[in-house]
Amino acid sequence: MFCYQCEQTAKGEACKTVGVCGKNSEVAALQDLLIHALQGLALVAVEGRKVGVVDEEANLFTCEGVFSTLTNVDFDPQRFVALIKRAVALRQSLTEKVKAAGGKTDFSQAAFTFTPAADLAGMVKQGEAVELHPDPSDNADIQSLKHILLFGIKGVAAYADHAKILGQEDDQVYAFIQESLVNILRTDLGLQDWVGLVLKCGEVNLRAMELLDAGNTGAYGHPVPTEVPLGAKAGKAILVSGHDLKDLEMLLKQTEGKGINIYTHGEMLPAHGYPELKKYPHFHGHYGTAWQNQQKEFAEFPGAILMTTNCIQKPVEAYKGNIFTTGLVGWPGVAHIDDKGCPSLLDKVKNAVGLGCAGKGKDFGPVIKKAQELPGFAAASDKGKVMVGFARNTVMGVAGTVIEAVKNKNIRHFFLVAGCDGAKPGRNYYTEFVEKVPKDCVVLTLACGKFRFFDQNLGDIGGIPRLLDVGQCNDAYSAIQIAVALANAFECGVNDLPLSLVLSWYEQKAVAILLTLLHLGIKDIRLGPSLPAFVTPNVLNVLVENFAIKPISTPDEDLKTILG
Repeated sequence: MFCYQCEQTAKGEACKTVGVCGKNSEVAALQDLLIHALQGLALVAVEGRKVGVVDEEANLFTCEGVFSTLTNVDFDPQRFVALIKRAVALRQSLTEKVKAAGGKTDFSQAAFTFTPAADLAGMVKQGEAVELHPDPSDNADIQSLKHILLFGIKGVAAYADHAKILGQEDDQVYAFIQESLVNILRTDLGLQDWVGLVLKCGEVNLRAMELLDAGNTGAYGHPVPTEVPLGAKAGKAILVSGHDLKDLEMLLKQTEGKGINIYTHGEMLPAHGYPELKKYPHFHGHYGTAWQNQQKEFAEFPGAILMTTNCIQKPVEAYKGNIFTTGLVGWPGVAHIDDKGCPSLLDKVKNAVGLGCAGKGKDFGPVIKKAQELPGFAAASDKGKVMVGFARNTVMGVAGTVIEAVKNKNIRHFFLVAGCDGAKPGRNYYTEFVEKVPKDCVVLTLACGKFRFFDQNLGDIGGIPRLLDVGQCNDAYSAIQIAVALANAFECGVNDLPLSLVLSWYEQKAVAILLTLLHLGIKDIRLGPSLPAFVTPNVLNVLVENFAIKPISTPDEDLKTILG
């Protein structure tokens, strides 16, 4: 086993026996083998586009397969066996289509000629033979950039999959993911070529996030400022974690009138700001904090739990019988809710024209049944409230007030303190940083990194809250649009704004977002709590020289440097 795609990787180098995330060497090998199989499929898909063959099923499957290997998504070896077999079956069927269209199909790469072993043990051995491991005989800097590209497209695939669920897609995103899988097999590209491909990944990720933003706001409206209770209502309860708003919507519809209150956890918190979700009276509040605390928080939750998209940890016995997964999330022995599709032709037609599926695309009956069996909250509790809903539409709506506050020197500086949370020591930096930000400065935040300070009352500046929750990590597009709008208003570049980015990273969505920021030419980004193990000193030097990217130091030192 060799895995160093996340920030918490063992010793800051690589996980070599078991993943810090909880995956074992068997799953690690199968994930590497799935990428190998997808590279074979991608070879044919790229050639197919040259002769006019574009296979929608292969495109979506490539996206889902790559996303399945992202940190904290799928830990179930049997599901990877099925994915690997499906990748090969799609490769074979697409090969026939491309061949019939006159395209090239005589590829010699092992990824194309690969045949899965007959059993799980055999596939694991095959995976070990193709595992992602730096080869000392190859150029270390090129390998580093290849791995940055691979981890970047894992983030792109995640955002593209989220967007597709909401009916938004663009073939250029699928094409780039497939081209990248093929390019990683190449040995004829130089260092600058790889730098270009990595920055191109950032450009394509911007498009994927734009699609997701259109999907979320098109389906549920633009988020509006909303107070979210952190306490509970007495009664039965279901907790929803992950990122998927569509799953949440279906669950809300299916629980109407059943006496069950729905709570969010982790990155689902911003869902409370969407008008089409907040209209449900039983959509009550938020429970808990970030993903890494779920073993304690879920054990204390008196209802059923639904995990969507990613961020699952190993379920402990206290709640293993109460938790369900859906979508691409999986854990061995945990009940999974499949997408059964709409149950009638009428509903299928309604879904096709955007009228929804009456909440019947998935049957969350088992989750609801479990919630009804469990005790729920015995009594109401008041643990305060937090504000969400400060996405681009809201902030741009008061842009004039913000601009005047800056011109009048009531607002000195903006800080975007955003990114992933995690268990590795060092993340208390972000709590302390926000606490020490001067009272004439505004903090924007998004993603689960905000749980280090999300419940702090920082007050306001002339009615503008000093802590603005832009949304999920998926909503990085909103933060970018806010920055661009402010730059246009002040007739300057984004790098000339009184704005500093202080980011935390953990998994591959964060890698993709960072590449987007670099593609946009944004400089002076502070990144922590540690720098990626897959970045060599020379590649880091390129980032420093071209983008002035730097590691976090201490809150006092960084604030002094930024504010002078």
